[in-house]
Amino acid sequence: MKTKLFACAALLLAACGGAPSARKAAVTRTEVKHGPEIVLLTPDTVGGATINQALADRRSWREYSAAPLTLEELSGVMWAAAGVNRPGTDRLTAPSALALYPIRVYAFFAEGVYAYDAKANKLVRVAEGDRRKLAGMQDFVFTAPLNLVYVADLAVYEGKNIPAEHTRYLCGQDAAGYAENVNLYTAGHGLRSITRGSAPEAELMSALGLDPARYFVALAQTVGR
Repeated sequence: MKTKLFACAALLLAACGGAPSARKAAVTRTEVKHGPEIVLLTPDTVGGATINQALADRRSWREYSAAPLTLEELSGVMWAAAGVNRPGTDRLTAPSALALYPIRVYAFFAEGVYAYDAKANKLVRVAEGDRRKLAGMQDFVFTAPLNLVYVADLAVYEGKNIPAEHTRYLCGQDAAGYAENVNLYTAGHGLRSITRGSAPEAELMSALGLDPARYFVALAQTVGR
């Protein structure tokens, strides 16, 4: 009798999707709406693979589909790159020498270019239309759904008594931290990415309205699936 009851209970649980503790919550997939601003979601700090799994799976990808990221994925990528990780402060997920944070993150989509506002957790459009050819030199850059460009602002070092030739090194160091955060996030969430060093810088600075005497491209990155 006990055996029959156990078998019935097992069948019932199977039909209902298993015990509550074993069921996985439904994955929410929200479409990104490309208006003047893209309000990002609060980052999920418990999802994804373990850090060891992400390290094991990290690699540089050069093949991407054109399928866009969901709002959940985009929010996670941006937060991983340079999001605020201690509420009430200006401290970010990535480290910065002297906590000066010279890196500005620009997101290139087929629909336009957006600047990342970490404090407000949103993307703000700075240019309309498909400008992905300004985000890199390789063909896959032009079709991937998201390219990130890490632009350094040299003005943050004014009055810090740091030799000018050393500030570019510090900017590159900071940008590398941002990019590797994204690489680990994508590896841990079933996405792809690659860190890149090439972009048509003069055209890019012009399109973004940035003074090349003050700003320069420290790194770039492609993200997709």
